[in-house]
Amino acid sequence: MRPGGSAGFSRTGLTRFDSKELKHLESKEEVPKLWRGGPLWDLVGTMSEPPSCRSCSESLSGQTFIRVAEEPLCVRCYQRRHANTCQECKQLIGYDEKELVHQDRFFHENCFRCCSCNRSLAAESFTQQGGALLCSSCYCSSFSSRCAACSQSVQPGSRMLEYDGAAWHEDCFLCSGCRKPIGAEAFVPDAGRFYCQACYEQQVAPRCSHCRKALTKGGLTYRGEVWHRDCFLCCGCGSPLAGQTFTSQGERPFCVRCFSNLYAKKCAACNAPITGFGDGKYVSFEERQWHQPCFKCSRCSVSLVGSGFFPDRDQILCADCNSDD
Repeated sequence: MRPGGSAGFSRTGLTRFDSKELKHLESKEEVPKLWRGGPLWDLVGTMSEPPSCRSCSESLSGQTFIRVAEEPLCVRCYQRRHANTCQECKQLIGYDEKELVHQDRFFHENCFRCCSCNRSLAAESFTQQGGALLCSSCYCSSFSSRCAACSQSVQPGSRMLEYDGAAWHEDCFLCSGCRKPIGAEAFVPDAGRFYCQACYEQQVAPRCSHCRKALTKGGLTYRGEVWHRDCFLCCGCGSPLAGQTFTSQGERPFCVRCFSNLYAKKCAACNAPITGFGDGKYVSFEERQWHQPCFKCSRCSVSLVGSGFFPDRDQILCADCNSDD
C-alpha cells in the first residue's frame, strides 16, 4: 500500500464480536414437598388415617414421603417416577440432594465440575467448549485468544476484534498515529501498523509528485515517484497519460504526439517524426535519418537496408542506379 499501490481505507477482514460468554448457574428450584407421616400428617388433619403411596399403596405412616401434584409418593416410587439422572455420573439425583440444571441437563451439585481442573462450577462462572464444561481460568489458558497488542487473554464475554488471523481487545486495537481506538471505523494497515484515515493521510500516505496531496487509493509510479492518475499529465498539451503510451524528454513526460512534434527527428524521405514507438528502427547517415522502410534508392525504390548505397547530393542510390550514371 506504498507508492504505486492502492492504499484504500477498508474494513475488509475485520470482525467485531463478543467472545464466548461466561455463564452463572442457579440451582434448580425445589419442586417436591417433603413430609413425614405421623406428626406432620396429624397437623394436616383432614383424614382419619395416614395416607398411602399413590403409586404402590404402601402405608406412609411414619415414613418420609413426597407430594407431587398433591399426591403422596413414597421415596422409592418418587425416585423411580420423577428423579432425574445426573449427566456426569449417570446416577439418580435423590430427593434430598441438590440438583443443578444446565441446558436441560441435570447434575448433582458435586458432579458439576470443570472437566480440566475438576473445580466445582456450582457457584463459579463457566463456559462450554465442544460440549465440555470449563471454568473461566481453564478456558482462557487453553482456548481463549491472546490480544496481539497486550498479549493478555481475551476474557470470555468481552468485546474483541479480529483481523488477518489476529485478535485484539476492543480497547487495544489502536491507531498507530493518534493512539485512539479504531473500533469499527475504516483503517489502513501499513507495515504491520494500523492507522485511522486521518492519521494515514497526514503521516504515512505517499504524496503525489504533482499536487503534493496524499494518495489514499489508486495512483501510479513513474521514475520512483508516485502520482494521482489524474495528475500524471503530458508536459506539452496537459492531457492525462495514465493508461496511454508516452515517452519523456529528460525528466518530463510527453504524449506521443507532443514528443513527435517537439523533439523527434524527421525522416529525410517522408518528413514524418522518427520515434521509438512501433517498429522504431531507423537509419542515420551524416546529418540525415530515415525510417527503415523509407531507406530506399531514390530512383528504383529498392530497399537499401543492409546494402551498400551511394549518396548523390540529396539522393541515395543503389549500386545499379549509381553505375548507370
